Amino acid sequence: MGLCDLFFSTSGVLQIKNVKFAPIYFNIVILTLLEIILLSLLAFCLLVQLYYVLFVHLKLANTSIEEVPKIAQKPLSVIICARNEIKNLEQYLSSVLNQNYPDFEVVVVNDRSWDGTEEFLEAWEKKYANLKVVKILDNDKFLAGKKFAVTMGIKAAKYDWLVFTDADCTPATDSWLMDMQQPSDENVEIVLGYSPYLKRKGLLNALIRFETFFTAVNYLGFAIKGMPYMGVGRNMAYKKSLFFKHKGFAAHMHIPSGDDDLFVNAHANKHNTEIRLNQESHVWSEPNHTWAGYLRQKKRHFGAGKLYKPKHKFILSLQIIIQFLFYGFFSGCMFLSREAQYIAGGILLLSIVIRCFVYPKLLKRLNYGDLRWWFPILDILLFFFLTLNGFLALFGKKKVNWK
Repeated sequence: MGLCDLFFSTSGVLQIKNVKFAPIYFNIVILTLLEIILLSLLAFCLLVQLYYVLFVHLKLANTSIEEVPKIAQKPLSVIICARNEIKNLEQYLSSVLNQNYPDFEVVVVNDRSWDGTEEFLEAWEKKYANLKVVKILDNDKFLAGKKFAVTMGIKAAKYDWLVFTDADCTPATDSWLMDMQQPSDENVEIVLGYSPYLKRKGLLNALIRFETFFTAVNYLGFAIKGMPYMGVGRNMAYKKSLFFKHKGFAAHMHIPSGDDDLFVNAHANKHNTEIRLNQESHVWSEPNHTWAGYLRQKKRHFGAGKLYKPKHKFILSLQIIIQFLFYGFFSGCMFLSREAQYIAGGILLLSIVIRCFVYPKLLKRLNYGDLRWWFPILDILLFFFLTLNGFLALFGKKKVNWK
């Protein structure tokens, strides 16, 4: 009867005899101590990665987006600093001046321009009643730089609620100011918006937009968790009274950058900060068109990050270090046995699969939907580029100008 014989005993009870089981064999994988250590470290890096993915970024992906208010609460001032920005002002300034908001002014600070910006602004100041031009002359009595220009714009502003953007930026809709206005909750002193870069051809553009996406996912996600640590000057707002209460940029005036992120890092907290995600209030910006220009921009940002609060430097440094170690340990495993390579490949695949459930949704929400199919490749390229940029920032020239 094959593997076993069945029969009934005289009492009618079914009995089994001559049972034969087919042998089952298991292959036991034996790893060396080095392989166990490297794979364990790789798995640990994955766990740390998952904290940022599942407890910070996923929280942002699942956050509901509020509708843009229909009624304006209070008047506001828009601050724009311009240094030789004639082409951008000609193209984008009208989109700011023509916002659908009942009572606002636009303060443009002309910081020692020589490209025709002064003549353009003088003509437009006569054309638009809500445009105020502040001129900075070229002399040796002040510390030149964007922070000085921003300070002059804030001093000239008529209203307490200040909305910031740049000369090369354009709001997605004429409802931008309606969404970035001062919230009804008077305890809110800072509002963090989002500013994607315009799509252009080439790898550089894809890399810039992808890096901007992850920067936004980080600072917006941590703000939702109650740990705001930075904002982007292309689209943010805060109270004029907050600025002067903390003596403006006095604590970091010696750093060429940081008029946006360092100010937020020093004064934002879970009680006084909100974010805006509605696509109607996104502000589009023109990206760098050259690798050299992009490197200079990242070098400025790298210098500002050194002055972040210790807890913020820790969480951001840990994120970068873990990413570096993850790829490093994975590469090391590729020189080990085939079994170790399979396990390491499985850990890498698990990391990619989990992120595939989070980042495509965020890419679409943040206006980068075209990049969602490329993010695993761009993630690796961005890692190597930022590593190179960090090395150049540490050992390159220290002086960096904002324009």
